[in-house]
Parts: sequence; structure tokens; C-alpha cells
Amino acid sequence: MKRILVLGATGDQGHPLLTRLIAAGMTPVAALRNPKALAGTEFAAVETVAADIYDEASMIAAAAGMDGIAAHLPFVFDRAKAQQMGANIAAAGRANGVQKIVFHTSCHIAEADIGSPAMDGRRDIIAAIAGSGCGWAIIESRVFMDNMIRSWNKPGIVNKGVFAYPAKPDLKISWICLDDVAAFMVEALANPDLPSGRYRVGGPEALVGDEVAAVLSEAAGRPITFKSLTPDDFASAMSLLVTGSPDVQPLSIYDGMAAFYRWYNAQPQSPLVVDPAEMARHFAHRPASLATWAARQDWNDPRDPALATRMAGMG
Repeated sequence: MKRILVLGATGDQGHPLLTRLIAAGMTPVAALRNPKALAGTEFAAVETVAADIYDEASMIAAAAGMDGIAAHLPFVFDRAKAQQMGANIAAAGRANGVQKIVFHTSCHIAEADIGSPAMDGRRDIIAAIAGSGCGWAIIESRVFMDNMIRSWNKPGIVNKGVFAYPAKPDLKISWICLDDVAAFMVEALANPDLPSGRYRVGGPEALVGDEVAAVLSEAAGRPITFKSLTPDDFASAMSLLVTGSPDVQPLSIYDGMAAFYRWYNAQPQSPLVVDPAEMARHFAHRPASLATWAARQDWNDPRDPALATRMAGMG
């Protein structure tokens, strides 16, 4: 496994994947609609190829000569678009005899429709990849530790000592950092003995909000408290930060995020918990604890450390 076509290379999730692929001796090839999207980043030397995830011929051409495909995909609120993405990835793999397709879902995937096209469409993508004729691995992560250092969360932690999140007080979450997600994806690509299938990944412990705040307090060296937000209040605050309006538009990313957490919070048992022993049965990689990850962060600077690279990639 050498040449890997990377979908979603320019975002928060793509950057750690590029780093991990290079460290593993693989050659990532970033599939981009904008060929200059990595030019202003630390990944300027990464090979690129023109591709449009919604165009089958473009995807087939982009995957020529690739050993594997690693995909981070945007959430879409038109299920037909999700189905199109899945079909085009499958077609690209099938037409080029790709050895393995690895798809990171970026969230828990329910076994039946929950009424959210963003999550339900993910299951359609999985079905298309599983039917591609290629080897495949679906990496189903829980919730990202990196959410705590994004511009919609970190200022509140640093400046106000408040970790606000749309999780009910007793919702357990196996938080995982994006670097560990990338490590699981790379291991799935590199291990020919890993059976095709769906793999739930998360951190080594499941924590409720107050436990997260205690870990952050230790890392920051000052008290940090947890504030449980309703999903709707969270979506409104996100919309206000990004668009300037607290009004959440239907089928917007903020509306979609609220739907996810509304469903998570309503379940009798948290769907956001993974079994570390089950992960260890399939993967050699051991993910970092929240305490280990938090100790690596700067809790005196309210800025998002990934923002500059992310914005450069949007140029």
C-alpha cells in the first residue's frame, strides 16, 4: 500500500491524516477541486490531483494508479447527494482496482434512520463502499477532543473557565483526538489482514461533562466548569458566531448538529461509548486519554491553533 488518494485533505480532519500517511511511508495524493488549496499550508509539497466528489468520471480519473482511498467527507443535508458521493467513491475504487477504501464517518452511525439526512446519508455511503468490490474499512469515531480547541469553544474555556457543550450532564462520551482517528485510518490501510467492516473508535475512557471539566482544570492549572447546553441553544450560538444571526436555518450545518445531539441525548444508553478491548482486538494503535491530549494544548491562548492552516487551505 503506497499511493493513497485522500478526500477531504484540506480540513481539520485531513491535516492529521496527511501527516500520519507521510510518517508511515505512504504517499498521500490530495483530491482537490481547487488545485492551490494546500499551497499556503505546511502541506504545500503534497501531491495533488483534480477531483470533484460529485462527478463520477472525475473521481475515476483521480483514483488512477492509487492503492487506496482514504475519505473524510462533508456532511450534506440532501440524502441524494450523500448517495452520489458514495456511488462515485465506489466507482473510482472499482474501476481502478483499488485495494482498500477507508472512510471516516466523523460521527456515530445509527443502525436505522433517525430523521437526519446528514447521519442517515452516511449509512448510504457505507453501503456503496461495502458494495464496491474493494477491501474496505469504516472508521466510526465518537466525538472529537479537538472540538474543545476550536474557535467556537476554546475562548469560553480560556477566558471564562467554562466548557459548554450540548451534552446532557450524564451523557458519557469516549472522546478521541483527530490524530488518533488518522492513526486508525492509516493502520486500516496498512494492515492487509484487517477484515472489511465497520470499526467504532474512541478514547480509552468514557467521560461525562463534569469529568471532562476536571481534566481540563488539571491541564490548565485553574478551575474549569462544565455547562450543559441544549442542542438548540448550542446551534443558535454557533450560528451567531459564524453568521452573525442566532436564527438557525433549516438544513444548515447548525440545524444538523442540533439534530445529532438531540438524538444522542435522548438515547437510554449513550451511543458515544466504545469498548477499548474491542478496539484492541483489531488495532495495534492505542489512543490518547483526554488528560494526555489536554496536556499538549495551550490553555492560555484562546485562539484555535488549526485556524491559520485551515484558512490557508481555503484560499
